[in-house]
Amino acid sequence: MGVPERTPRTRRGRVGKTAALAGLVAVTATGCSGEEILRFGWPDGVTPQADDMRMLWTWTVVAALIVGAIVWGLIFWSSAFHRKKKGDTEALPRQFQYNVPLELFVVVVPVIMVCVLFFFTAVTESSVLAEEDEPDVEVDVTAFQWNWEFAYPGTTTPEGEPVNTVGTSSEIPLLVLPTDRTIEYNLRSTDVIHSFWVPAFHFKRDVLPHPDKNNQDSTFQNTIDQEGAFVGRCAELCGSYHAMMNFEVRALSPDKYDRYMQLRSQVNPDTGLPYTAAEALTVMQGEGCDEQLCSPTATTTSPFATDRTLRTGSG
Repeated sequence: MGVPERTPRTRRGRVGKTAALAGLVAVTATGCSGEEILRFGWPDGVTPQADDMRMLWTWTVVAALIVGAIVWGLIFWSSAFHRKKKGDTEALPRQFQYNVPLELFVVVVPVIMVCVLFFFTAVTESSVLAEEDEPDVEVDVTAFQWNWEFAYPGTTTPEGEPVNTVGTSSEIPLLVLPTDRTIEYNLRSTDVIHSFWVPAFHFKRDVLPHPDKNNQDSTFQNTIDQEGAFVGRCAELCGSYHAMMNFEVRALSPDKYDRYMQLRSQVNPDTGLPYTAAEALTVMQGEGCDEQLCSPTATTTSPFATDRTLRTGSG
């Protein structure tokens, strides 16, 4: 008996099953959860604004994959079913250059897609950059070569000065903020252009020495969804120690934040001076605050010795 000849339908069925199996293996072998797969590589964020950007990214990638699948399908379909076969007498396959409906389709559909993408991009941008008239917390962020100062104009020390935290070469400055409250950041620089960047916010903004003379808004607002410690960096090349110009955002629940600001506005009886950020967090640790959450020193980054005489040659 002869071997039965495989029909094109049988071959297509086997190819389809193989492709489906390969796709299933590719998805399961990654070890990613469904939520991670839908992020398409977008990192976790800790603000509603970051979630808005993630949603835009997810649906943009989904749309791009759909378009890609259609294009790939048409390419493979054309290659498989419209290639020249034995016995064909025509030199060229059937031509479509004067097919008006098809030409309108390939022009109108991409224009609609671009308009839809532009619309949702503009909506997301407006949501991310939206500002309330009366935020719950206001923070003045001052950048300088090569560190940061954070001041809270809404809370004062016994001397009547705003509570503030200044970083040094030996201490990473802590920007303590509350969760679930609207926070406004007022940015300025004392020297050159810096950039305020917290990767967990999925947001960065230049810090300019004369913000009133530039067309960029020197303020922005957000809300932090969860407690934790999040590294902050300068994202604008600003001099010799730019790469070491780090800070740490410490997000506390509203009750912990209120306790922190209460301590910062009081005098430390041991020193006779207002509580520093480290001293206030140390007191809160003694009151039962989580050891890492209320650590008096940064946990996401460490200081860098800026004294070049301390270095030794590698050769």
